[in-house]
Amino acid sequence: MCISDPCDEVDVTCVSITYAISLINPLTLLSVMNKIMDLNAIRQFLKVAECLSFTEAAAQLGVTQSGVSRAVSRLEQQLGVRLLHRNTRRLSLTPDGIVFYERSAPLLGDLEALGQELQDRRSSPSGVLKVSAPSAFGRVVLMPILARLLAVHPQLNIEVVMSDRIVDLVEEGFDAVLRTGEIRDQRLIARPLAPLTWQTVASPDYLARHGMPAHPDDLAAHNCLQVRNPHTGRPVRWRFTEADQEKMLDVDGNLVFDHGDPLLDAARLGVGVVQVMTFFAREAIARGELQPVLTEFNPPAYPLSLVHQPSKLHSAKLRVFKDALLAEWGEDGAETYSEGSNNPQINKP
Repeated sequence: MCISDPCDEVDVTCVSITYAISLINPLTLLSVMNKIMDLNAIRQFLKVAECLSFTEAAAQLGVTQSGVSRAVSRLEQQLGVRLLHRNTRRLSLTPDGIVFYERSAPLLGDLEALGQELQDRRSSPSGVLKVSAPSAFGRVVLMPILARLLAVHPQLNIEVVMSDRIVDLVEEGFDAVLRTGEIRDQRLIARPLAPLTWQTVASPDYLARHGMPAHPDDLAAHNCLQVRNPHTGRPVRWRFTEADQEKMLDVDGNLVFDHGDPLLDAARLGVGVVQVMTFFAREAIARGELQPVLTEFNPPAYPLSLVHQPSKLHSAKLRVFKDALLAEWGEDGAETYSEGSNNPQINKP
């Protein structure tokens, strides 16, 4: 046998990585991997792949742009494949680059986080956790979760951006973000949460004055309060389900907001009809301040995910945040795993 003691120098030509892992500690394992492949070059490639910019990657790594470029070129020569398409305007991953990123990012993250993870499990998570959430969800659902989390982990500091804009997870330095809809970025890992449901509601006073709509088309005779889409500048269309088909409806009203938070206040004051997320209206409905309408036409649920980079997979700060979030807003199931693998699968576009 080529290894007489776990602390001895490891001859990587004589043992498999699987066998080496079973015998050596994390620091020795990193040394073994470094003999097989340039881990520093892989780290720099992964940062370039996340930023799609040599300049930004170098700035985040605290090294020179030329050094990052040379490291990636050295890695390409070692692998015998081209990982990046380079031109004067932009960078993009080649098909080989996509495969290498998908496979190497979680593996490198596992190796580098292994020692830290073992330390973190013996102590309380600490440091700054930066997260982002849609405004209404953040106020109503996330705030109580964060309050309980900070009570349990007082060494933790949490920076929260509650905004309906789509933040840049990598460039703005977020540990995790909550996002609605399908996650198409293949560089990220998404943990599905309980989906968001929507309801159309109005105050009992408004309905007494204007009548109860029986069909979405009846909303043409009602004052429908709207939100302007920040990306298109147009009012957001309302969604309904009819005959098992989703129906998009343009509505009209005399009050338009730049975001959805004030809708509930206006509806409670009897100004008009609104369509909001169920969690946002739940308490007002329970108090009798708002009444659901057109419930048989409620739109389909909308996906909600906790999204983070593969390198954050074993972060103790992110782990306790994820656990707290899933306890309150989780659904059955876990991250999607590729067949025969123990590593979470990167989202496919």
